Parts: sequence; C-alpha cells; structure tokens
Amino acid sequence: MDNQTMQYTIYIGLNDSETGTQKFDTEKYVSILRNVCRNYQVAFSFHMINGGYFHEDGRYTEENTLVLMLIDTPEETVMEIAKDLCAFFHQESVMVTGDTCSVVFVQEGLDVESVQDN
Repeated sequence: MDNQTMQYTIYIGLNDSETGTQKFDTEKYVSILRNVCRNYQVAFSFHMINGGYFHEDGRYTEENTLVLMLIDTPEETVMEIAKDLCAFFHQESVMVTGDTCSVVFVQEGLDVESVQDN
C-alpha cells in the first residue's frame, strides 16, 4: 500500500451565518452538495455530524454539519468547491483539512453459479 495521495475534507455547517438557524431541510443541502460535486466531476463521499462553532463576532452556535471527503482531487478544485458551498449555504466560512493517505482499490467478484449450487 504505497500509493500515496491527498484526502481533503470540507466541513460545511448548515446554520445560516446571519440568522443562526438552519433554513432548509437537510436533504436540500445534500442535494446541492451532490450537484456541486457532479458539476466539478469529482468522486466524493459525505456524512453528517453535529458540532459547535464560534463566529468571528463571538456568537456560539451548534449545528448540523456536512462533511465532504474528496480523494485525489486537485487542491485548486477542492478550494473552488469549498468556496461554492460556503456561498450556496450562506456560511461565514467552511473548514478544509488535508492529509496524505494510502489508496488501494480492491476488486473481487462472486461466482454466482457456485453460490446458487450450494
């Protein structure tokens, strides 16, 4: 497993930066996230977490957060996606982290005929 590549993670809160509340159903945000990734033609994974955030003016908010993972995506593309999601979700900011990781694709098939015979 020596195939090193970059994994970027973008954390996007769902509370509106001005009102401090989530304006739309989570599924609406997920749909936007999927469309952004599809338009940039990047493979992606995401999940939902909960977290807390201190705004620049000192306000504290707890919110649902989408965590978007991109592997082997150019950094410039990651930053463009982060900017788009920040704007579309009306966020003060989004957090982007990057780490090197090993990537291996495992492929295996199942012999359907031998399974059916048993």
